[in-house]
Amino acid sequence: MNQAHIHLIVNHLPIAGSLFALILLGVGLLRKNTTLIEAGLVGVLGAGLLCLPAQLTGEGAASIVQDLPRVSRALIQNHAAAAEQGFWVLETAAALALFALRLLKDASPQARRLALLAWVAVGLSFSLLARAGYLGGQIRHPEIREGLGRPNEL
Repeated sequence: MNQAHIHLIVNHLPIAGSLFALILLGVGLLRKNTTLIEAGLVGVLGAGLLCLPAQLTGEGAASIVQDLPRVSRALIQNHAAAAEQGFWVLETAAALALFALRLLKDASPQARRLALLAWVAVGLSFSLLARAGYLGGQIRHPEIREGLGRPNEL
C-alpha cells in the first residue's frame, strides 16, 4: 500500500465528517441542546483529526500520479491548493470546537458564541473540502471534467 492508496482511502473522511459535524452542531444550536452541541463539537474535532492523514499523504500521492498519462500538473496543483485551504479552515474550526468544549465544561456564557463560530467555520471548511474533493476527482476521473463527457445521444 502506498501513499496514493492511503490518500484515496482517507480523503473522503474529513468531507463527510465535517458535514456530519455541521448538521449535528447546527441542530444542537437550534434546539439549544447542550448534549447535541457537545456531540457536534466533538464531531468537529473528529473531522479535524481525520483531515490530518489526508493532508499528510497528499504530496506522496501527487508524486506517484504526476507522471501518469492524462494527469495534469495543473489539476494536481489546483487540488492541492484547495485541499490546503480547506485543511486550515477545518483545523481552525477544530481549535474553536476545543475551546468551546472547555467553555461548556466551565458553564461559560461565551460557550454558545464560540460553538456558533465553530459551526460557521466547519460549514466553510465543508464547502472548501468538497471543492477540493471535486478537483481531486478530476485528476484521475476524466469523466467529471467539463467538456469531456459523451454528447447526448438521441
